[in-house]
Amino acid sequence: MFAILKLLLLSISSQLNADQGFDVRRHLCTVTRYDVAKDIANTSAVAANNIPNGCTPIHVNLVARHGTRSPNKKRMRELDELASHLGELIREAEEQNLSLEKVPSWLRGWKSPWREKLKGGELIKKGEEELYNLGIRIRERFSELFDEEYHPDVYPIKATQVPRASASAVAFGMGLLSEKGGLGPAQHRAFAVTSEIPASDIILRFHDCCGNYKDFKKRQEPAVDKLKEPVLDEITSALVSRYGLKFTRQDTATLWSLCKQEASVLDITDQACGLFSPSEVALLEWADDLEMFILKGYGNSINYRMGVPLLEDVVQSMEQAIKANEEKHPPGSYEKARLRFAHAETVVPFTCLLGLFLEGSEFQKIQREEPLELPPKPPQSRNWRGSTVAPFAGNNMLVLHSCPANSASKYFVQVLHNEQPIPMTGCNGSDFCPFEEFKEKIVAPHLKHDYDSVCTAKLEEPEQKPASSELSQLFRCLLSLQNDDTRSTKDGL
Repeated sequence: MFAILKLLLLSISSQLNADQGFDVRRHLCTVTRYDVAKDIANTSAVAANNIPNGCTPIHVNLVARHGTRSPNKKRMRELDELASHLGELIREAEEQNLSLEKVPSWLRGWKSPWREKLKGGELIKKGEEELYNLGIRIRERFSELFDEEYHPDVYPIKATQVPRASASAVAFGMGLLSEKGGLGPAQHRAFAVTSEIPASDIILRFHDCCGNYKDFKKRQEPAVDKLKEPVLDEITSALVSRYGLKFTRQDTATLWSLCKQEASVLDITDQACGLFSPSEVALLEWADDLEMFILKGYGNSINYRMGVPLLEDVVQSMEQAIKANEEKHPPGSYEKARLRFAHAETVVPFTCLLGLFLEGSEFQKIQREEPLELPPKPPQSRNWRGSTVAPFAGNNMLVLHSCPANSASKYFVQVLHNEQPIPMTGCNGSDFCPFEEFKEKIVAPHLKHDYDSVCTAKLEEPEQKPASSELSQLFRCLLSLQNDDTRSTKDGL
C-alpha cells in the first residue's frame, strides 16, 4: 500500500514539475513573439553553420513578417462579445444557485483590455523592438555587406502598404542604420521604404490578387472548421466539468484566442491561458497549425505556387549580384541587400517554395504536386509548427556567398530561417547549396507555374494578349480586390 501511495505521489510530483516547466508562449502558432520563437529548440530543423573558408557574403535577401501587433478589429469585437457572454454565464449560474467556487476570480466582471480601442492591428512597442533589434543583428552579422554609405538602390527596403508591415520596415531600418547618420542624439539617418499599391503587389501580397486562391480558401474554410470541431468539443466538455459554467464550442475558441493575445501582447499567462491544461494547449496549437497548413502552407500547391513572383524576384537579385561581382562593379553601383517586410501570408508560402520543414519523401511529393499528410496529432512530434514557421517577425534570409577557391561552384546560397541555418531538403539536406543546384532543384520546378496560370482561369480566346503583361495583371488584381474590404482583418496578416 505504501509503495502504491509513493508511486502515486511521484507521478503527481512529476506532472506538476512538467506543468511548471510548460511555457504557453511557445505554443501560440503564428501569434508567437519572435524572442520566444527563437528560443524554441528544433534540432531536427537546424543545421550546422559550416561555411567553407574563403567564402564571402555578397548579397542578402530578406523576407520578413511584421512584428508583434495588437488584435485587429475582428478579434476585438469577438472579445467584447465574449465579455458579455461570460457575464451571462455567471448570472445564469447564480440564478440556479450553482457553486462558483471553481470559477477563476478574474472571469467575474471581466472586460476586454481592448474594449475602448477604435482601431486595431497596429505594431506594438514589442513589435518595434523585434524588428529594430533584427536590423542591428543583421548589420553586425554581415558587417562587410553593410559597411558602405546607405543608398536606396544599394539597400532597397520594401514593404506592403499595410501600416504594421511598413512600420516594421521603418523599425528595422532604424536598427540597421543606427549611428549611421546625424539626426538627433542617436545619430539616425533618413532612409526610403517603398511599396506597391495593393492591386499590383504580386510580390509581397500575391494572396490578395489571386482569384483562384481566394476561391479555394473560401471553399476550404468550412472543412477546416469541421476538422477543428472534435478538438474544440473535447476541450469544451473538459472546461464545463472543470469550472461548472456552460461554455460553448465558440466560447472555447474565443477563450483560446484571448489566451494567445494576452500571452503574446500583454505577457499575461495565468488568466485565459490558465484555463487550459498543457495537453489541451497542445491540441489547440495543433488545430491552429492544421489550419495554417491547409490554407497557407503545404496543404495545397496553390498556397505557395502563387508566390512564384517573389521567388523569381529573389533569384533575379542574386543573379544581378553575381554579375556585379564577376564584372567587378565599383562599390555603391550595385545592390547588396534586398529587404522585404510583409505578412504570414507571404512568409509561409515562401517557406514552402524553398521546401523547408519537410522530410525527403515529402519534398519529392510537392515537386510532383502530390498532397502531403496532415501534421500528426500530439503527442506525436511534427516539424510544421506556426510558432517556428511564421511567428511575429519570422523571416527567411537567403545569403549569397562568393567562394572563388571552390573548383566546382563559385557561388553558394545559404538559407537562414529566423536567423538560424536550416537544411534544404532539395539540396541533400544542406543549408549551403551551390547556386546553380539551388536554381535547378529548388527553384526551377516551381517556375513552370507562372502567376497567371495559377491565379486566373484559362482564357478562352487564344488571340488575347498573354496575361503576364503588367496591365492585365493590374486589371485582374483590381477586379479581385473589388468589394474585398476584409484584408486588414485577417488574423494571420
